[in-house]
Amino acid sequence: MTELPAATLANSARAALAADVALGPGVALGAGLALGVGVLLGAVFFGGLWWTAQRGLHSRYAALWFSLSMLLRTGVTLLGFVLVAHGSWSRLAICLAGFAVARLIVTRLTALAPPAAAPASAPVAASTSHAP
Repeated sequence: MTELPAATLANSARAALAADVALGPGVALGAGLALGVGVLLGAVFFGGLWWTAQRGLHSRYAALWFSLSMLLRTGVTLLGFVLVAHGSWSRLAICLAGFAVARLIVTRLTALAPPAAAPASAPVAASTSHAP
């Protein structure tokens, strides 16, 4: 097998990168869609984390809540990243930027929300003056 000269490899790499980030209406639409999907994935991931924390802390099966939630949120998010990227590093980077923006938005919104009260059926620890 013969090897290609370094100049040919560099030119083909430049052409591939230029084709991936070439500006045009289709690319702009794809970038906007990738950003939107990234925000949606981030909202699902971080909103789901907040919801799990609210429900799981007062649950009898907290470890199960948190474990299953993590697996579900991570699986959905990774599948979304793979589908959006579809082999394009630029779409993946834009989607990740949207994911980070969603983290900021969800963090601000959940900081404003009042903490959930424990349900009446939740076990209440006896007040003691020492560690258990």
